[in-house]
Amino acid sequence: MVLKVYNTLKRKKELFKPIKGKNVNLFVCGITPQNYAHIGHAKTYVQFDLIVKYLKYSGFKVFYLQNITDLDDKIINKAKEEKSTWKDVARKYEKEYFEDIKNLGINSINKYARATDHIKQIVSQVKVLMKKDYAYKIEDGIYFDLKKFKDYGKLSGRKSIEAEDAVTRIDEDINKKSKGDFCLWKFSKKDEPSWKTEIGEGRPGWHIEDTAITETFFGPQYDIHGGARDLIFPHHEAEIAQMESASGKKPLVKYWMHTGFLNVQNKKMSKSIGNVFNIRNVLEKYDKKLIRYFFIANHYRMPIDFSEKILDQYKNSLQRINDLIIKLKTSKEKDNIKLIEKTKKSFIKSMDDDFDTPNAFATLFDFIREVNKKGGNKKTLEFLKDIDSIFNILTFEEEKLSKDLMKLIQKREEARKNKDFKTADKIRLELQKEKIILEDTKEGVRWKKV
Repeated sequence: MVLKVYNTLKRKKELFKPIKGKNVNLFVCGITPQNYAHIGHAKTYVQFDLIVKYLKYSGFKVFYLQNITDLDDKIINKAKEEKSTWKDVARKYEKEYFEDIKNLGINSINKYARATDHIKQIVSQVKVLMKKDYAYKIEDGIYFDLKKFKDYGKLSGRKSIEAEDAVTRIDEDINKKSKGDFCLWKFSKKDEPSWKTEIGEGRPGWHIEDTAITETFFGPQYDIHGGARDLIFPHHEAEIAQMESASGKKPLVKYWMHTGFLNVQNKKMSKSIGNVFNIRNVLEKYDKKLIRYFFIANHYRMPIDFSEKILDQYKNSLQRINDLIIKLKTSKEKDNIKLIEKTKKSFIKSMDDDFDTPNAFATLFDFIREVNKKGGNKKTLEFLKDIDSIFNILTFEEEKLSKDLMKLIQKREEARKNKDFKTADKIRLELQKEKIILEDTKEGVRWKKV
């Protein structure tokens, strides 16, 4: 089976065929560094990390670009709140974000591009839009005229700004030609950062930075644009309007991919109800591989609910795979090559169907059940390592215990040999308090941390 992806633009799955052979240019909307990144960000970025890794596994050469909106109203307001500068705020939370990304095991991003490093390109794009009469100037800035772009709404299926839209990102001005017109360039205000340019002193609007950045790295058209569902309108619609108007080429992006929402205990994440969890807070409590597994075991397009109870269920499932890995390291059984080949074929078939990870994991757990019954060896272990090059959730490295704990395990083994089961049981309980579980097998005792 060949790879198919769901294209938001076409509202259906399509055969994946990049513009240039096996080369894939992929852009995902990055953060606005005005606070610590939250688990909603983690969901999108972990799931796109998986997508990129699978594309590479399938033989594609991927260049993954992510922007950083390092200046906007939120950052300016945060700087006032912290009695700091916009740049210090942006760099502080950008640094924290990079640390979060690293801690989540996300390593597929080739380039981070800051908006303020691309002022020249932004200004150039605004000038083109003005020259082509897609933009107009009023007192507070330069705006895109939506009436000039007839295709507006083709991605989302809607054309108008409504009450539930993110008001902070919609440019309000009574002098705009129409309500949905958005700001390309904001003219300077007192005590706000600005750049002196040919189009006036000011700073970029929200949407223009993305197309200026992608045009710089990819040109006017590229393969995949990703992001969370809440960015489809108006942000991604605005990107399409800007770039297709400026370049005269359609489509801006061949495949639009969007991740489903993350709820917390069946409620939308919101500061007002206090259920926004930062990535760093979650990682203090849960292992990064468990968090990754939770996100990628669910289909990227589907909404999912985050709760401690649900995570505990995923913890048990992940432990089942890691328990098999421990067993395989000392196994003397034979590999079932036919089972490995059959599982790999089924796994690829699932992943080729718009990265269907729920089915892929169902196949994997069927495989684990069979191996637990009939055994496996080095080839089975290699197959799990091969799959984990995409998932990055399994534990293959040997964990080490302190000398004192190893002595306790040896002491228990001696007690068992001497049929001193009372002492053996007492030591087992001591080790359990240290979160070490023992398993007695015919090959000897095995231990694992839980």
